[in-house]
Amino acid sequence: MGRGSGKGGIQAGKGVGTVTTDPAFWADGKQPADGLPQEPLPFNFKDLKDAIPAHCFERSTIRGLGFVAWDLMLVGLLYTSTLFYDHPALPSWAGFLLWPMYWWWQGAVCTGLWVMAHECGHRAFSDSIWFGDLVGLVLHSCLLVPYHPWRISHAKHHKNTNSMDDDEVFIPYTLSEYGGMVPNPADECPGPIACAIRLLQITKMLTLGWPAYLIWHVTGKRYERRTSHFEPSSPLFTPKDFMDVVISDIALIVVVSGLFYLGYTNGLMWLTKIYIIPYLFVNMWLVMYTDLQHTDTRLPHYRGAAMEWIKGALCTMDRNYGIYNEIHHHIGDTHVCHHLFAYMPHYHAEEATEALKPVLGKYYLVDNKPPGMWGVAQALYETATQCRYVDDEGEVLWWKRSVPKKTE
Repeated sequence: MGRGSGKGGIQAGKGVGTVTTDPAFWADGKQPADGLPQEPLPFNFKDLKDAIPAHCFERSTIRGLGFVAWDLMLVGLLYTSTLFYDHPALPSWAGFLLWPMYWWWQGAVCTGLWVMAHECGHRAFSDSIWFGDLVGLVLHSCLLVPYHPWRISHAKHHKNTNSMDDDEVFIPYTLSEYGGMVPNPADECPGPIACAIRLLQITKMLTLGWPAYLIWHVTGKRYERRTSHFEPSSPLFTPKDFMDVVISDIALIVVVSGLFYLGYTNGLMWLTKIYIIPYLFVNMWLVMYTDLQHTDTRLPHYRGAAMEWIKGALCTMDRNYGIYNEIHHHIGDTHVCHHLFAYMPHYHAEEATEALKPVLGKYYLVDNKPPGMWGVAQALYETATQCRYVDDEGEVLWWKRSVPKKTE
């Protein structure tokens, strides 16, 4: 049910581009054969909601707190394990193996906490908004995220997903912004060099993308003045948001002060190994999820009158992240459902997704790459290769890679 990118995908039809699984596929601004259909939707929002069991919309504060407690327990156990990494009974080389494992898994588990705070921001954590906001503020602040500012801008993203005019994240560059129709340097270089260039591009996005977005709103909607998630006067916010932004900033100051104190008392190296490196992995996961959920050659962007909320919400790709589906509370493999019903708790999203598939039919897109990090790596490399810019004009926009590779 739905369209995928694996073997046996939808075949190209008359007047339609090639499928993205074709090795010769080159994103050229046309709808690929396995892209999101652009025919009028055969269903409406009520049809989708009626297909989902009513209990899927019920929120349980106790159940939500249970997930938070579980994640916090794992964080504590992972931290406790570091106390033994330098034990004299272990070989001298053990730390070179154990510390990277701690960094990776602590980052993964803390991303689960980030997702729970994200659920608070969508009012899906509890029937009590103030309590959900309190939990979200604490969790996000400990991960150096301005809870309310991000909650506000993220809500705008959900209202305007894949809108060239009003989305708040990962808006594509247009042809003129990119500097004209020029060859992609990676396409002009020999294989190993081209691969290295793309890996550097991906690394830059995964390491610098999150702070750049929070501080300068990079890849977000183009405003006429400075835009930051930390400034109450930012065009992201209205006057009624003033105190929410200030409260979030104060919470961050408290957390940063605590981190400085821990660094002062335990040493910068200790802080780096225990907190900073796992924190960078959290940032990596956030950017990776956001990029792969809405950036794909099969997902269009809309401009002007072509943009409708439900069409934008369907510009979402479910992907199988393997074990990380569980660790990250199914934020990646049920994201289509999440964009249609953001106020639904994550623990109902799998059941709801299965209920939605028959109604969505070909309008449900799921990536059929291998589950886990190998499939994620393939998807990142494909998007870095194919999704470069879109046209300056038009209402339904599909990705372009660059001018064809020179053959002379």
